[in-house]
Amino acid sequence: MSVQLLLGVILFLLMALVGGKKGVRSFFTLFLNFGVLFFTIILMSIPNVNPILLTIIACIVISCINLFYINGVNRITKTAFFSSMITIVILLLFIVFITEKAMIQGFGEEEIEEIGAFSLFIGVDFIKVAAAVIIMSTIGSITDIAISIASPMRELFQHNPSIDRKELFTFGLEIGRDVLGTDTNTLFFAFFGSYLGLLIWFKDLSYSFGEIVNSKVFGAEMITILCAGIGVALIIPITAWITAYFLVRVEG
Repeated sequence: MSVQLLLGVILFLLMALVGGKKGVRSFFTLFLNFGVLFFTIILMSIPNVNPILLTIIACIVISCINLFYINGVNRITKTAFFSSMITIVILLLFIVFITEKAMIQGFGEEEIEEIGAFSLFIGVDFIKVAAAVIIMSTIGSITDIAISIASPMRELFQHNPSIDRKELFTFGLEIGRDVLGTDTNTLFFAFFGSYLGLLIWFKDLSYSFGEIVNSKVFGAEMITILCAGIGVALIIPITAWITAYFLVRVEG
């Protein structure tokens, strides 16, 4: 038995024991999401295909898998899905603008040696690809926060139907504040953990602090982290407002 298979079996057993049927569905969503991402990457390599459009479609599919397949189709998952889509569209437009102005698309000088034997004329807009990478990195956290806020708001409304929209919205913001710090730090350490080898490489090459900060690779990662954090912060008021509006309007 290979190490990958052994770890997969352990993960499946733990998710099944802890989460029951929902844990099993969550396990299989890992493979479904991987399939969506893999298929999206293949399509992005085709010339004249818009990576932004592919990213939006992929985010819709991934959000449907994470929300509807795991939690079922109900008012809360619909609210979380709608909130996630609004956040992704806003964030995507912002990221495309920032990526173009900061010129972080493409490859840094540290990567030139590795790709020197290949042609760079592949017919792909690297600005849009860079924006797609950032969005794909945050979609999981965005949908997770959306359902984490919408579900308790629904519970509060069911136990207190007379609550007004403003109080319900404030309650959603309070929940968002509780998860904001942990999710932001999770994104931060996930990105830096994956690029720990790059930081060690900078040290071996005796890069000064100024050279590290101004390097294209490091700058791209920092902008990715900051944009992901913006997305995490943005989803909180959007989900709280939409959920409060929907619950009070429909059920109140």
